[in-house]
Amino acid sequence: MGNMTFSGKTVLVTGGTGSFGKKFVQHLLENHSDIRKVIVFSRDELKQFEMSNQDPFRNYGEKLRFFIGDVRDLPRLTMALKEVDIVVHAAALKQVPTAEYNPFECIKTNILGAQNVIEASLASPVQRVVALSTDKAVSPINLYGATKLCSDKLFIAANNIRGKKDIRFSVVRYGNVFGSRGSVVPYFLEKAKAKVLPVTDERMTRFNILLQEGVALVVQAIQNASGGEIFVPKIPSYRITDLVKAIDQDCKIEIVGVRPGEKIHEEMISNTDSFNTYDFGSYFVIYPMEQGFAGITYNREGGKKVAEGFRYASDLNTDWLSVDDLKGLIQKNLQGTL
Repeated sequence: MGNMTFSGKTVLVTGGTGSFGKKFVQHLLENHSDIRKVIVFSRDELKQFEMSNQDPFRNYGEKLRFFIGDVRDLPRLTMALKEVDIVVHAAALKQVPTAEYNPFECIKTNILGAQNVIEASLASPVQRVVALSTDKAVSPINLYGATKLCSDKLFIAANNIRGKKDIRFSVVRYGNVFGSRGSVVPYFLEKAKAKVLPVTDERMTRFNILLQEGVALVVQAIQNASGGEIFVPKIPSYRITDLVKAIDQDCKIEIVGVRPGEKIHEEMISNTDSFNTYDFGSYFVIYPMEQGFAGITYNREGGKKVAEGFRYASDLNTDWLSVDDLKGLIQKNLQGTL
C-alpha cells in the first residue's frame, strides 16, 4: 500500500480548536500546499469563530472548513467523514479532577466518542485514523486515564474489523504538552503574580513535549503506520520543583497535596508493554499483543526490542530539563499568550 502522503487528501481533526488541533492544522496548511482540504470538527462555535479569524487560519478559504459537531453524535460524525481520507482524533475531556467528578460525561466523550469515530471511519472512505493518547492511559489510576486506555484499545482492535477495506488505525501517546491550555505552566505563571505557587507534591516529575514535536509524531504515524501500533516519543522529564524555580525563585511554595487521581510520576510504557516494545531511536513503538492483525505485517527494521521489564516513566528518564532549560521554554513558547 506504500506510504501515505497528504497530496490531494482531505484531513479531518476532531477537537480541532484545541492546542494540538490548531498547531496540527497550521502545520498541514503551511507545509502541504497540495492538500485538498482540512476540516476542523468540534462542538464550540465560539472557538471555531475565533480560530477562523486568527492568523494563520483566515486566508485559506475553502481549503479550511469548520464543522460543528460532537464525537458523541454518530450521524453527524458520519456526515462529516463523507469525503475524508485521514482522521486525527484529538477530541477528549482531559482535565483529571473534572473527569473524577463527572465520570459519565468523560466516558461518553472519550470512550463512546472513540467508538463513534471508528464506526464512522469504517462507513466512510477514510484510509488512516490516528488517535491521540496520554501517559495517563498507562497503569491508570484516574478516570481520565482509564477512559483513554479504553479508547486506545478500541482503536487498536478496530484493525480486526476493517475487512478488506484499506484503512489503518493507530495511536500516538505522549506526555504533557508544554504551555497547552489548562496545563501547569500557564497556571503557575498566573499564580506567580500573587507570589505563591501551589505544589501538590515536591517529588513530582512530569514528561514534557512541545506542541510541534507532538504534531511531527502524528504526521509520522499517518505516513508510516501499518495499523495497531502505539507510537511513543522519547521526550525529557522535569521536576516540579525545577519548574517553580524557573518561574519565580522568590515565590512561596504552598504544598496542597496530591489531587484526586493524580500520580507522583507518569508512565508511558509499562513493564508489561515492554514485551512488545521496540526502540527506534527518537521514539518507541508498542506493537499489538497478538501476532498482529490479518493482512498486516510490521516492518520493525531499524528498531531494537527493549529489555523485558523495561519501563518508560518520568522519574526513570535519562533526559532531564534543567531550570535554565525550563526558563528558555517559557520565554520562547509563552510570550504574549498570557
